[in-house]
Amino acid sequence: MPNDTPKTISVTSVTDLIHHPYTPPAGFDAPQPGVFKASTVYFPTVADMRRREWKDKSAYTYGLHGTPTTYLLEERLCCLEGGLQCVLVPSGLAALALVALAVLKTGDEVLIPDNAYGPNKALAHGELRHFGITHRFYDPMDPDDLSRQITASTRLVWLEAPGSVSMEFPDLPEMVRRCRERGVLCALDNTWGAGLAFKPFDLLGDGDGAGAEGSLAVDISAHALTKYPSGGGDVLMGSVITRDPALHLQIKLCHMRMGLGVAANDAETVLRSLPSIGLRYAAHDQTARALAAWWQTQPQCAQLMHPAFLGAPGHAHWQALCDRVPGTGLAAGLFSVMIDARFIQAQVDAFCDGLKLFKIGYSWGGPVSLVVPYDIASMRQAWPGHLKPGTLVRFSTGLESAQDLILDLHQSAQAHLPMT
Repeated sequence: MPNDTPKTISVTSVTDLIHHPYTPPAGFDAPQPGVFKASTVYFPTVADMRRREWKDKSAYTYGLHGTPTTYLLEERLCCLEGGLQCVLVPSGLAALALVALAVLKTGDEVLIPDNAYGPNKALAHGELRHFGITHRFYDPMDPDDLSRQITASTRLVWLEAPGSVSMEFPDLPEMVRRCRERGVLCALDNTWGAGLAFKPFDLLGDGDGAGAEGSLAVDISAHALTKYPSGGGDVLMGSVITRDPALHLQIKLCHMRMGLGVAANDAETVLRSLPSIGLRYAAHDQTARALAAWWQTQPQCAQLMHPAFLGAPGHAHWQALCDRVPGTGLAAGLFSVMIDARFIQAQVDAFCDGLKLFKIGYSWGGPVSLVVPYDIASMRQAWPGHLKPGTLVRFSTGLESAQDLILDLHQSAQAHLPMT
C-alpha cells in the first residue's frame, strides 16, 4: 500500500520564507526611485479591497492598473509634455492604436496626414477598416484640405509635426484650430517634439509656463517613449497624455479592457533616462544640424528636409512654433536628404551600406546614428509637389562626434555617389 501520509515539511524552510514578517524601515531615499514589480497587489481586508479605486491613482488594485513605479513615470511624463493624465503602453504604435480604439466606433472616420508614420496608416487600412471605421488622408501642408475633408462622420484627426520620413512641418496651430471649429478630436504624434521642441497643450505659448494649458492645445498627445525618453535604443514603450478628465477616463478604460501594461524594469529604464533627456535632445539636434549643413554643400543633395533650415518644407511653421525667440528653437536629431535623381536606387543603397558609423535600422533617439533609404512614391497617394525627384534617405543622429559622422558620410558618398 502506498504511504499517503504527507511528509513533514519544515515551516521555517518554506512557509516562513514566503510569509516572513520583516519589512525594511521607511525613510530610504536615493537618486533613482524604487522598482515595484507586481501582478497581485495585497489588500489588508476584504472591505479595503472593495473600497479601493484605481482609476484616479488613489490606490493600488492590480499590476496592470499601476504600481508606484508606473505612477511615477506617468506623472513625470505629464510634467514633460504639460498634460494632466497619462497611460503607459508597450510601444509607440500601441499608443496610436489605443487612441483609435478608445475614441472610434463603427461608422466613424479618422483623418490621417499623408506623410504620417507608416504603421499608423497600416492600422487604418487593416484593423480599423475591419471594424467598420473609415479613413482618409489629407495634405499635411494645407489646412484648407483638412477642413474640406472633415465630415459629419469624422471623429478623430491625427497630426504629426514634422511628418514621418519626409519631415515637412505643418502649421500645427492652424490645423488644431480647424479641428476646434468643427468639434473634432485632434491627436498629435509628439514623438519628434518629445515635450521639448514645443508644448502640445500650449501651442501659442500663452500658458503660465508651469504646466497650465494654453489657449490652443491638442486633445491627445501620443509619444513613442522608445525614442528620446528612453535614449538607449533598448526599450519599447509609449504613452498617451491628455488634460480632459472625461477623455482620459475613456482612454484609461479601453487601456484596462485591452490588458495593456509595461514591464517594471522598462519603466525604471525610462525613469533613469528622463533627467538627461534635455541634454541628449540638444546634443542630437546640434549634430543633426552640422550634418545637414554639410549635405547642403554636396552636389548629390537635391533637397534637404530639416525643419530648422531655410527652404525646407514648413520651415516657417517650425520657426513660428519652436523658435519664437530666434536662435533658441530645438529640432531633434532627425533629417532627410533627397539624393539627386541621377543616382539609381542601387547606388543609394550601396551608399548606405558603405557607411561605417551609421547603422542601418529603424527607430531613432539612441546613442548610435542610423540611416534608412525610403521609397516615397510607395508611401504617398501622389508625389508631393514640394519634394524634388530623387531617392530619400533619412538620417538619425546618435551621440557620436559630428566630425566623425561627416567623414563617414564623405567616404561613402565618394565611393558610391561619384559626381563624374
